[in-house]
Amino acid sequence: MARSLKFEKEFVQTSERVKSVDLHPTKPWILAALHSGNVCVWDYQLQKIEKSFKVTESVPVRSAKFIERENWIVVGADDGLIRIYNYDTLEMIKQIEAHTDFIRNLAVHPTLPYVLSASDDKLIKLWDWEKGWICSKVFEGHEHYVMQVAFNPNDLSTFASASLDGTLKIWNVDSGSLDFTLEAHPKGINCVQYFTCGDKPFLISGSDDHTAKIWDYETKGCVQTLEGHTHNVTAVSAHPELPVISTCSEDGTVRVWDKTSYRLENTLEYGLERVWTVAYMKGSSKFVFGCDKGTVVVKIN
Repeated sequence: MARSLKFEKEFVQTSERVKSVDLHPTKPWILAALHSGNVCVWDYQLQKIEKSFKVTESVPVRSAKFIERENWIVVGADDGLIRIYNYDTLEMIKQIEAHTDFIRNLAVHPTLPYVLSASDDKLIKLWDWEKGWICSKVFEGHEHYVMQVAFNPNDLSTFASASLDGTLKIWNVDSGSLDFTLEAHPKGINCVQYFTCGDKPFLISGSDDHTAKIWDYETKGCVQTLEGHTHNVTAVSAHPELPVISTCSEDGTVRVWDKTSYRLENTLEYGLERVWTVAYMKGSSKFVFGCDKGTVVVKIN
């Protein structure tokens, strides 16, 4: 199935180290959060910088996401602040003292006015922008930094979190309670995502043990370990319309796996050093990867 796939490099933008990438759902824009404290929007069709602005003077920005419904960009940085900008005017609309340590990741709810933030203070917080960005819930239970959070696309009242404590936790947004914990990896977990294959829900996690693991969401069992990276796995993604999973690593490679057989289909390397982040575009065959030396857009044919 995936054997005939071709991987075509469409666009490379060199920059300082890229810690997160997001794709606008309708405009040809890549949103990149940079270790330097800057946020950039690149137009991958015109291959130019659309917008660029300084968020912090001295600390990294590790997560930035589009909130298309409001024409906003929401940004989380190492100073513990969440900042919200209008992406047309670049005016800062709101600044929140969100966490007492680095903000590792933000996740925007697909339909409700919610943003989740994950931090080195071991907490996950839920923010409601229709109520003036109040913190409506705090999720406690991880014993180390919380590296990533992801809403469950099949049940938007739940989300998953990945932590350097080696666990994945599944939480209920409405009740604020913990649904279950997976003792997932012997070392820290950097990333987690949901995906569906057939009608079956799965989780994928990536770890400092150099592996990614596929979890059956219903039985809570590990169905496959994806081995081959030679350094920490930093980001994982399963494209909803393509039969592939991608894993990114500090070894400088992206490995592409068949979503059904878990066979390694390709190893991509673009000479941009460590790979930190990945995003895909719904309704398209594009992936974007953020690295130490810039960003690359790859089209899968």
